[in-house]
Amino acid sequence: MFTSKAIDMVRSALQDNDGEDGDVLRVGVRGGGCAGFQYSLNFGKDIDEEDILTLVDDVKVVIDPFSALYLKGTSLDYVESNQGAGFKFNNPQARRTCGCGSSFS
Repeated sequence: MFTSKAIDMVRSALQDNDGEDGDVLRVGVRGGGCAGFQYSLNFGKDIDEEDILTLVDDVKVVIDPFSALYLKGTSLDYVESNQGAGFKFNNPQARRTCGCGSSFS
């Protein structure tokens, strides 16, 4: 699930790069980070056969099956604070997160 602010920021980033990096938002997890897994967000052009494709408003979002297991029920927000601005994952499955908020276990 994406908050309206998050999807607005994704849409804005897609317009800013004019499709150069791709027109699909890939959401996933990968090994690493101080808590075991790291969240990943990037734009791409390719959709693999196994990927799960979802249309959020007018934005194509893909997730690979491995990441889908770890991100079930997760919401993505865009937050602005005194420390800066960026995307924030709210993952109900995370048992532990790190201080930077970009990794979990």
